[in-house]
Amino acid sequence: MRIFELDVFRGLAIFIMIVVDAPPANIYEILQHAQWEGLTIADVAFPAFVFAMGMSAAISSSRRIATWRKIFRRTVLLFVLGIILNETWHISAYLFDENFTSADLYNNAIKHFRLFGILQRLALTYILGMALTKFFTSNARIFTAAFVLLILSSIGFHVYAENPFDEVNNISGAVDLIFPTVNHIYTPTGDPEGLYGTITSTSSMLFGFLAGRILIDSSTSREKIYQLASLGVILLIAGGLWSSFDIIAKKIWTAPFALITSGGSLILISALKLLNVKNFFQPLAALGKNPLLIFMASNVAVIFLITAGIWTEFFEWTRNFLPISCELQSTIHQLIWATLWTLLAKFLDAKGIVIKL
Repeated sequence: MRIFELDVFRGLAIFIMIVVDAPPANIYEILQHAQWEGLTIADVAFPAFVFAMGMSAAISSSRRIATWRKIFRRTVLLFVLGIILNETWHISAYLFDENFTSADLYNNAIKHFRLFGILQRLALTYILGMALTKFFTSNARIFTAAFVLLILSSIGFHVYAENPFDEVNNISGAVDLIFPTVNHIYTPTGDPEGLYGTITSTSSMLFGFLAGRILIDSSTSREKIYQLASLGVILLIAGGLWSSFDIIAKKIWTAPFALITSGGSLILISALKLLNVKNFFQPLAALGKNPLLIFMASNVAVIFLITAGIWTEFFEWTRNFLPISCELQSTIHQLIWATLWTLLAKFLDAKGIVIKL
């Protein structure tokens, strides 16, 4: 059972993730991640994918019981793939950079390897979210559980420090320094995909789970659109009000960030269902059928192209033919790159190839 709107939504999230990932030069600010506080297009892609994971989990659960063995297996696979993706940078540097020695490889890939990352965050969010949906089965209880997680996260920030959302001193970074310790995180002050942010990212998944249930219930299409849009508006209002107390920040996945991105996701899903223009959205739907494969492959490709020196060299060569601003040229470059992966996804879809974990 495939839900077209879910495939399109997931495909759009992956497309944006490819566009904003490792541009060869400066791109427009709206396509860059906020340095700390704020919200850009780049910031909404990952929470949208987490939201989509919740939707997919609800749809899958309606067809068959998700056993703990399958949940644990998927969690481990996602986590291991995330670690492999992290280490691809060091392996690629060892292959292409003559100044990167075997000692550097050992020091970076083994002694000081990064434990967490995007796929690891997905893994931990998935297992925690599935555990909660198994324990709290009704929609009302799942909705309540999502808000309880947001409240607990917010309380932690405010109790830990007088200035709860200081970029250097906050509870999220403090947890990272305890585990996995400073030797295995992205920056010395914390990891943007660390443990503490998993609390609120699980809320994002639970809201997605509720959206998935709405899509597969027996209501009419019009009723589903109304329910999705109404819930989206409620979350957006709640996020706006909450932002009076907590900042909106992706790097620590604050409560208002989770609410606003989830609310926006619900509005977009309802809009896609309302528009119902399947031919126009077909390329994104194809991209959404193999999201993890495309995400992994595109990231590995970028890593090898960067370390081989091809990524920026090709960009500088093409700039000679387009007398436009660096930001526009870089953005066009990334859009073309994402489009190439969309064409690959279309090819896989045409061949009926769908790779799942």
